[in-house]
Amino acid sequence: MKQYQSIKEKHPDAVVLFRMGDFYEMFGEDARVASRVLQIALTTREKNKDDPMPMCGIPYFASENYIAKLIRAGHKVAVCEQVEDPRSARGIVRREVVRVISPGTHTPEHPKENAYIVSLVPEGDRHGLAVADVSTGEFFVYESTRPLEDELSRYEPAEVVLPESLGEDMHYSEILDGLYVTTVEDHAFDYPRAMRTLLGHFKVASLEGFGCEGLTAAVRAAGGLMSYLEETQKGALHFGTLSTLTPSGTMFLDTPTQRNLELVRNLKDGSTEATLLSTLEQTLTPMGGRFLRAAILRPLVETEEIHERHRAVAVLVEDYDILERLRRRLRNVQDVERLAQRISTGSATARDLAALGNSLAPLPEIRESLLGSGDPLLCSLGEGLPLFEELTDLIGRAIVEHPPASVRDGGIIRAGFSAEIDELRNISTGTRDFIAALEAEERVKTGITTLKVGFNRIHGYYIEVTKSNLDLVPYHYVRKQTLVGGERFITPELKDYESKVLGAEERLKVLELDVFTGLLAQAARWSPALSEAARALAVADFLVSLAVVAKRHDYVMPRMTEEPVIRISNGRHAVIERLSLGEKFIPNDAHLDGGDERLLVITGPNMAGKSTYMRQVALIVLMAQMGSFVPAEEAVLGVADRIFTRIGASDFLSRGQSTFMVEMVETANILNNATQRSLILLDEVGRGTSTFDGISIAWAAAEHISQRVRARTLFATHYNELTDLAHLLEGVRNYNIAVKEWGDEIIFLRRIEAGPADKSYGIQVARLAGLPPEVVARAGEVLSLLEKQPKGEAARRARQMDLFAPREDLLLDELLGMDLEALSPEEVVARIRDIKVRSPRRS
Repeated sequence: MKQYQSIKEKHPDAVVLFRMGDFYEMFGEDARVASRVLQIALTTREKNKDDPMPMCGIPYFASENYIAKLIRAGHKVAVCEQVEDPRSARGIVRREVVRVISPGTHTPEHPKENAYIVSLVPEGDRHGLAVADVSTGEFFVYESTRPLEDELSRYEPAEVVLPESLGEDMHYSEILDGLYVTTVEDHAFDYPRAMRTLLGHFKVASLEGFGCEGLTAAVRAAGGLMSYLEETQKGALHFGTLSTLTPSGTMFLDTPTQRNLELVRNLKDGSTEATLLSTLEQTLTPMGGRFLRAAILRPLVETEEIHERHRAVAVLVEDYDILERLRRRLRNVQDVERLAQRISTGSATARDLAALGNSLAPLPEIRESLLGSGDPLLCSLGEGLPLFEELTDLIGRAIVEHPPASVRDGGIIRAGFSAEIDELRNISTGTRDFIAALEAEERVKTGITTLKVGFNRIHGYYIEVTKSNLDLVPYHYVRKQTLVGGERFITPELKDYESKVLGAEERLKVLELDVFTGLLAQAARWSPALSEAARALAVADFLVSLAVVAKRHDYVMPRMTEEPVIRISNGRHAVIERLSLGEKFIPNDAHLDGGDERLLVITGPNMAGKSTYMRQVALIVLMAQMGSFVPAEEAVLGVADRIFTRIGASDFLSRGQSTFMVEMVETANILNNATQRSLILLDEVGRGTSTFDGISIAWAAAEHISQRVRARTLFATHYNELTDLAHLLEGVRNYNIAVKEWGDEIIFLRRIEAGPADKSYGIQVARLAGLPPEVVARAGEVLSLLEKQPKGEAARRARQMDLFAPREDLLLDELLGMDLEALSPEEVVARIRDIKVRSPRRS
């Protein structure tokens, strides 16, 4: 217990699994926690004491499942092993913690998910971030001035590591609320120490080769993270390279956009069901599944890269033979990326090597199919796919087809690979033949026909003779055990054989382990190439998945352009069209551009489909930019640098923010960060406050986007007053979701049409929602009274307060900002006329 206590003092924040023989034991508070989480019996040591020590235990061979449960419950686990042979130990067997497992260093149960651990450090107006997945060997860094919440949401980190000084900072506590946070001493993040840590791990003299010049905050974050991982993984850690992300290479999706578009988590319960991820998920390998998730969250923004993926998917869609050959072979490929990582850290089992051998076997056909496609991207993937003939041959010759779970139990090396192993195995497995031969021989020599030769674990080998035949026993038989019905004997020959056999079994296990360790060392030479092959397989599997979805669900290849346009014919919502909702999905067109139709004001009743329409346009753009075909008859899409969404209501009262405050913060983020190349989705801006305030805010926001930002925008609203914008501002158009009245009922046609909605149909929707009939009836009476007021009275009062009129100083700024040298006289006159029309002083 002194030994245990000294180890526990070093790991106070972890459940210590203390190896004792074939069990991991837990004591004290650890035992209470484990008993509750694992649902195992809680017992005690020293039961005679007044305050006995609680304890519980788990078998070591089943520990992985128990560890996974503890990790899911939010606990760290410190695995404490016996690090010397109990047979040769003097006194208490020496034990050490060989690994600390935390949520960020535990391989996730779902193989198509990453287990990212993220480290961050502030520096000036930016954050340095380091992101790693211990199970796959990914390690990359970058710096960002964007909101930290948005950066973290891109990776859904299992664990966040930060300096101790930030641990008590309320700002970071709010941002990291709900995440598993670990603090590390501040000095681990000091730039000189962080640099030394990274140089030591990667065994390089400089980080310039990794593209880290000038990224001091990123280097600090990476060094602090590496220091933590080296301390907890105790040598079982390997990162082949350090990558530097360039933020300009992919689209940045903020947290509201990821949430509102339900990309990888749905709004209902946070699962992947009914998400874009589940809709596109047809990958056949864990690596491909992880690549698909990353592609959804980080769409491309470079047109040529997007075209490259589209062309590859098109080839696979058209060539059924190549597509099916790739699918058939990819089914046999296991998680090469994680297998390579386990081999490089020396933690792989014989089953891992066998799985790797099985995964490498299909590579020649996969490579041949990729090279035979004729597509540049697919061919480059094939060229980057080594065949690993030597490694495949080595594994095939060395490892049995179905090896046991533990490498210490023997039975893992195939016959013919090692002459010494074969000799020892023949000795240990030839026992039955030896016993039968010896028994027959001794019966002939002694004349005792009932003589038996046998073995048991307690007494070893023996010759058994019944009482009636004891007078025939030869003099060289040595009595070993007396039975009720006879005697058991041993002979010098049998004793020698016993020593030989029992020694051989132990030597065989030790020798097999030594040979396997040598095999791992040999296989580790291929780890970098295996990691590269895994990435090529991931991309190929991703493209195959997109092709399968496109063929099955009638998607088309979009045409990408640098022009700020969105032209979609009969577009569909990729997720909703696949759900069983009791009605047929109605496709719709969409047209936005940088000119006459850059901001569409969309009106219509609730439940009619405004949000669905807006989301489907955004999803089609996002799918196209990740390389996918899209659900439409035709699509011409200008590449978007960002997609912004403000949809629905989220109340953050626990953080001191009301629904309306969150709405305004999200709207402010859009107005401040959107560009002319962005796509904006705004739904019901201003609904969280009074009517006039809400109309004013919505009007001003729409005006700012249309005239200043000039981004392609879908602006859904119940404020019919906003439809006046189309008459006052260039580039604004009205659309509505059509409905049909049938008496007091309404029928949702799910079709978008030009022009504003004539009314909101709120009372009809309230009836459909199940409001009590008397409430619905009274609402109709009140509406009738309000409708008797002069038409547009509210809007006119608002105009009198200059709510809707452009401010004169803004018009003056616009006038003074005109570049007269770049405009023709006709264009100048047109601009001045436009300003005059929009002036509050117009007659």
